[in-house]
Amino acid sequence: MASRTNQRVLLGGALLCTALLAGADSWRLRAAESQPQPAIAAANFPIASAARLAGDAKQTRFVLDLDQTVTFRTVTLADPYRVVVDVPQLNFQLPAGTGTGGRGLVKAFRYGLVMPGGSRIVFDLTGPAKIANSYVLEAANGQPARLVLELEEVDRTAFVPTIPAEKRPELRPAIADAPPATVPAAPAPETAQQKADGRPVVVIDPGHGGIDNGTQSSGESEKNLVLAFGLALRDRLEKAGKYRVVMTRDDDTFIPLNDRTKIARNLKAALFVSIHADALPKAEGDAQGATIYTLSDKASDAEAQRLADAENRADAIAGFNLAEEPTDVADILIDLTQRETRTFSNRFARLLMSEMKSSVRMHKHPLKSAGFRVLKAPDVPSVLVEIGYVSNKGDLGHLVSEGWRSKAVGAMAQAIDGFLAKRLATAGPSN
Repeated sequence: MASRTNQRVLLGGALLCTALLAGADSWRLRAAESQPQPAIAAANFPIASAARLAGDAKQTRFVLDLDQTVTFRTVTLADPYRVVVDVPQLNFQLPAGTGTGGRGLVKAFRYGLVMPGGSRIVFDLTGPAKIANSYVLEAANGQPARLVLELEEVDRTAFVPTIPAEKRPELRPAIADAPPATVPAAPAPETAQQKADGRPVVVIDPGHGGIDNGTQSSGESEKNLVLAFGLALRDRLEKAGKYRVVMTRDDDTFIPLNDRTKIARNLKAALFVSIHADALPKAEGDAQGATIYTLSDKASDAEAQRLADAENRADAIAGFNLAEEPTDVADILIDLTQRETRTFSNRFARLLMSEMKSSVRMHKHPLKSAGFRVLKAPDVPSVLVEIGYVSNKGDLGHLVSEGWRSKAVGAMAQAIDGFLAKRLATAGPSN
């Protein structure tokens, strides 16, 4: 079985941030057959201890207190207006709720890990603005080191977003000195050892991660709940030894939506299972139970459309601007391969519902469909499972319970066994 290091290599992909922040070709997540390296202790990363906004709707300043100076790079984006600041990985020790409120030109901001070795701060703006000044101050006169960002209002015609480097190749030399931790490598091809494995590949995709918390309630974040579930499912499947199990992420890292599907496609996966946990605003009432989603061009109902819209915004939340869909996916949606894949996806969804309903609470309409970007691998059967609602007290109690998680994981593993045993018996291994 591939090492954890190999699995993390697969999380690379052609990230848009390669375009936005490009040029750091020397930094690579390498495929290696060695044992994983020990994780660097959080204490070794620079610490961000406080953040604040000052100013008004004409000029706004952001200050981040640090225990040491850092390098950084800024990007401006439109539709919606955002400012993105990339820094080496930070240990954020900011007070709870930091960033949820805004001031002046900033509606709100969020922060977190965007890839191993790199953190990101994303500012949602009230309108078009430019970065008038940005700099890092060293500690002096009793003040800590500080990262300072000064924004000024501009009109719409004067706003100039950062131009992606792949559309302006002449810009690449100018940004070749980007911090090494800002650009991941393209996914490595399968090694000979992996190809010789012969077992079907199951890709488990814990949603969100890093800077993207997902839904939150009562101090719990979706990204942490679904990661714990995904890891438990991985361990259950690996214990049986029937499959090669790959995680799109096995830590608190952000992975763009398209890269999640690329991992499954590059591995010729037999199945892709994306794990999420939904939430409803208080004004929209209450809902409970697990729901299983498959891909469709038209949403099965308004709630499915709402959820798909929310999940499809994950890249924008993390600062990426992925408006362009890959043409191969758009073209192949009408191909027979896609139709067959959807048939298999629907078959697995029904089997999964049958297994889960005997051990965990299901939504009153447990099978739904919508246009989830993360399910658009044209040749890999894929489902998205909302394991519960963090906005429902009963569901949240289950989501944090190891006993409930064990039952739900067992049901899911049983469904995977049943689906792949039947499919592989008739079609042979997919890889």
